[in-house]
Amino acid sequence: MNGVHDMGGMDGFGKVVAEDNEPMFHEEWEGRVLAMVRALGASGAFNIDTSRFYRETLPPHVYLSSSYYKKWLLGLEALMIDKGYLGADEVREGKPLRPAKDLKHGTFRPTDVERVMIRGAFERAAPAMARFAPGDRVRTKNIHPATHTRLPRYARDRVGVVELVHGCHVYPDTAANEQGEQPQWLYTVKFAGTELWGADADPTVTVSIDAFEPYLEPA
Repeated sequence: MNGVHDMGGMDGFGKVVAEDNEPMFHEEWEGRVLAMVRALGASGAFNIDTSRFYRETLPPHVYLSSSYYKKWLLGLEALMIDKGYLGADEVREGKPLRPAKDLKHGTFRPTDVERVMIRGAFERAAPAMARFAPGDRVRTKNIHPATHTRLPRYARDRVGVVELVHGCHVYPDTAANEQGEQPQWLYTVKFAGTELWGADADPTVTVSIDAFEPYLEPA
């Protein structure tokens, strides 16, 4: 979707400043938010692409003024309310007000935590042969979906060259909407900086992105 979260190539936000010896969490609540998101995802309340979509739908002024884990928390609240796992009144009260909705995969025990924290496998059997191969010139489509997509705005309607073929994977654009995995071929595509940013760009710069086959057409 087009939103303020898609900040690649945008000017005016200043430099990214790395924090020396940055801790994993700045506050205890951040770790609790991470745990809730991972636990609820593992229990079948949502998939990773759905959770990303809900963070992307935060209003621009909220998104830009929120820390990383605050975005996670606000997205999680909206998602859980929409999916019927809790009510807005329960969020306000900070306690359950009615019996909880059953989770798809049930609950898990502390002994399951290590398994849950390992990222899932997203590669799937290919429904057809790959359309492109390394060395092929491709153009990204000028798409503007209303929901989650992994094609960044700055790389739309641009010509690049396929570098790698990564196999067939769960398609985030449909998984985010619970429309099924619909596996698609995934490629690494390299673009010249001048193709992305125009004649003023550094001619020595290249940018590589991973792009699903539905995003691409022959150039």
